[in-house]
Amino acid sequence: MVLQTWLLYLIAVIGLAFAPGPNGLLALTHGVLYGRSKAIWTIIGGVLGFVVVIALSMFGIGAIIQTSPSALNILKWVGGAYLIWLGIQLWRTPPVNLIISEKAIAEKKRSALFMQGATAAVSNPKVLLFFGAFLPQFIDPQISLLTQFFVMALTFSVVEFAVEFMLASVSIYIGPWLEKRGQRFNQICGGLFVIIGIALPLTQ
Repeated sequence: MVLQTWLLYLIAVIGLAFAPGPNGLLALTHGVLYGRSKAIWTIIGGVLGFVVVIALSMFGIGAIIQTSPSALNILKWVGGAYLIWLGIQLWRTPPVNLIISEKAIAEKKRSALFMQGATAAVSNPKVLLFFGAFLPQFIDPQISLLTQFFVMALTFSVVEFAVEFMLASVSIYIGPWLEKRGQRFNQICGGLFVIIGIALPLTQ
């Protein structure tokens, strides 16, 4: 990939990373609930999930889904159901309490946070379709596809990690406020997940 093409790709990826989405919202929420040191596992899971999506898109799965309405519908319903379930869990989460939070931090497994981040990334078929349409604009047929995949995936991973880590870090400073109004915050975040989950399978 030539430098000019990579710079254009970098600018596009930065814009994509800052666009509101389930994984950014999840990083923010987990940063508040479990702290930055544990939220980082959510972020890592999400980034690796996106790498899988990029790989699937670049190697043809995105094109298959675009030509198969039944496969797309199945993925939409599965992804939507997961996001709804995740939203309900967030809605029911009690307000942050500094004493309770310490216990929650100790008990919450890193593997569970990792899987939530990864599943949120790979369960959204619109992301797969987006990458299926987005990445080919930057692919050079004269260069090894595998090499380009590593460059694109690494670039996206670094940018996405930085943005989500920033969200998780900022969330720490609003902890005291959330002790008083945390239930409303959790309901708003959970409600957004539910809305996304409902809209996902209904999107044509």
